[in-house]
Amino acid sequence: MTQDIKKLPSQIRRDIVRMVHDVQSGHPGGSLGTVEFFTALFFEILEADPKNFKVNSTGEDVFLLSNGHITPVYYSTLARRGYFEVKELSEFRKLGSRLQGHPSVHDGLPGIRIASGSLGQGMSVALGVAQGKKLNNDKHLVYTLHGDGELQEGQIWEAVLYAGAKGVDNLISTIDYNNAQIDGTVDDVLSLGDLKAKFEAFNWEVVDVKNGNDLDEVIQGLKKAKSLTGKGKPIVVLLHTLMGYGIDFMQGDYHWHGKPLNDEQLEKALAQLPETLGDY
Repeated sequence: MTQDIKKLPSQIRRDIVRMVHDVQSGHPGGSLGTVEFFTALFFEILEADPKNFKVNSTGEDVFLLSNGHITPVYYSTLARRGYFEVKELSEFRKLGSRLQGHPSVHDGLPGIRIASGSLGQGMSVALGVAQGKKLNNDKHLVYTLHGDGELQEGQIWEAVLYAGAKGVDNLISTIDYNNAQIDGTVDDVLSLGDLKAKFEAFNWEVVDVKNGNDLDEVIQGLKKAKSLTGKGKPIVVLLHTLMGYGIDFMQGDYHWHGKPLNDEQLEKALAQLPETLGDY
């Protein structure tokens, strides 16, 4: 891991809070909590060329964001990786922008493959992509990200059952396991129980990343998941994170799921996040 990669999380977090504050709209909590995942995936793991984005994904890895409301972290990561100009982040959620509140394919934003945000659908789409790659003898992988609250959707478990039963072993699905959703803690709203045991019962391999906000640990977890592909089972990464990570008054608080920062809060947040690569 290079020193430049280590500079990314703080800068991406600055992007997130500034984007959401600017339009007083968006979802900062889960975005802040998954910065290390996006950094690890796009700068260390994913085999894809940001300068040659292929809609059909032939000969490259695919990432699909299922919990589509966390676009601030997604857009910032794509821009910082070179899929589009960093300055375009200033257009987040504005009228006519390609950077809509939830991902959209309508305007052809590089890096975005599906419209998402209606929770529960991403894994089903990923199964189609993964099986398509197998039919085309494409050895590349399909990655997805889901919120833990999203696992309360029935369609997820249909997809989990199918993937395990059919041995879709070129799929790596990560769960942002922060125990926080818009209405409260996941345990209070609808407990997921023993999630590791559930996935194992559905014939999945499970990789447990205890500190999903430690970049080195996330990279190692994703590398381990990648090493398990091609062995007859889909892989799930249980990524234990904190909502709002990196900002003391937001961290671990579900109220920040979809609440923008005011002027004073933005100032306090930015004071905790060094500007490492330059603001947009």
